[in-house]
Amino acid sequence: MHEGRQMERQISAPLALKERESADLIAVALLSLVVGAGSGLISAAFRLLLVKADRLRDAFVFWAQGQASVGFFSVVLVCAAATGLAAWLVRRFSPHASGSGIPHVESVLHQELPPAPSVLIPIKFFGGVLAIGSGLALGREGPSVQMGATIGNLVGEWFHLGWRNSRILLAAGAGAGLAAAFNAPVAGAIFVLEELTREFELHIAIAALGASATAISVSRAILGNAPDFHVERLADVGAEVRPLYFLLGFVCGAAAVIYSEALLGVISLAQSLDRRRAGLYAALTGAVVGALAWLAPDLVGGGDSITQDTLLGAQPLSALLFIFFLRFGLGAVSYATATPGGIFAPMLVLGAQLGLIHGRICQLIFPGLDFQPVGFAVVGMAAFFTGVVRAPLTGIVLATEMTSNVTLLLPMLGACFAAMLAPSLLRSAPIYDSLREQTLQRLGAPRESRSAAERVGRRDPDAASQDSAC
Repeated sequence: MHEGRQMERQISAPLALKERESADLIAVALLSLVVGAGSGLISAAFRLLLVKADRLRDAFVFWAQGQASVGFFSVVLVCAAATGLAAWLVRRFSPHASGSGIPHVESVLHQELPPAPSVLIPIKFFGGVLAIGSGLALGREGPSVQMGATIGNLVGEWFHLGWRNSRILLAAGAGAGLAAAFNAPVAGAIFVLEELTREFELHIAIAALGASATAISVSRAILGNAPDFHVERLADVGAEVRPLYFLLGFVCGAAAVIYSEALLGVISLAQSLDRRRAGLYAALTGAVVGALAWLAPDLVGGGDSITQDTLLGAQPLSALLFIFFLRFGLGAVSYATATPGGIFAPMLVLGAQLGLIHGRICQLIFPGLDFQPVGFAVVGMAAFFTGVVRAPLTGIVLATEMTSNVTLLLPMLGACFAAMLAPSLLRSAPIYDSLREQTLQRLGAPRESRSAAERVGRRDPDAASQDSAC
């Protein structure tokens, strides 16, 4: 009798576990659609407000250019004040909202930091509008990712899903934010698996796909269906030209190492200045960006218009070189302000320009080859992103979806292979790993708790399932 009951318990325990996992999967799948819709809505609203902020800045600069020195100092003061206010909002109300937010999301997913509270959403939203609207070279995708992740975590908490399932919704919301920010649904889902969680797990994959799908549906209903960038029809790349794309990959990989080191170095400099007087670096940077906006209003801000001009391929080589080095420095200086804003969009600017520069130089060296330099600009976007972030699939799909061009997939593969190989051989860490370490140091997470959290993240799945049931 006793043996029969013991056998029944042994049979029923796995069945109960499977039933619980199925129930969790259904809950996560359904709620991922809700998370995606919320992420798509707030990302679309954020993007719309950024467009209005850019237009307002351009109109203000146009007026100021007719007011001589009074107009110049007006632009400088307004940009400095907006940037300083954005930095103050972050320091005062939500330190987690500084910078891109992606390193913080990754730290939360690895249980190194707690999830951000709901106050992050308005601080990230309006702080990002102030910072990017004032002309800083920052991207909209970082705030969109972190706001989406926060929505995912809040939904998980509201429905009492436990950490395991809330973590899945947090990751799905982050991917949905990226998808909506760039109108790139597949890239958003891949970003979750390749960069944020770095694992292919059934529940995460389903939630990421569902959240990205609804995020794009909502954002496209508000923003429209057109891809972010228009590119001329590009011909297939011949075998004799493909080695030049491999070379572009190595160039992008080497440039990515320099970019990462420059970014981290400027951040360290900014932190040393802020230790003496909080907010000083952000205000000074805003003033410099204001002066640049008065002189060349088209060269400041997130950079989508610069990327589009590059993809049209009409700029002379000298202008490309000048803008590339200017934006290279401006991106690092802007990110170090610790105001809300990402590095994806500025990286796409640099990748497109570096690719077009490479294409133009190759055209001069090999005049007999038949190729389109704009093709190098498209591939450069994916290759430079890969070199900096070390997420090649995300980079390839992102560049393809944003340009609506599929003829360059083979050259992209070769270029991204080289762009990933070069910094790996140079022992340069992926940028988000370095930024994550800086985030943990800045927010005071002790090293021993980080290693413990990593051990928890690698524990057996049965233990995780038990946690979710508690």
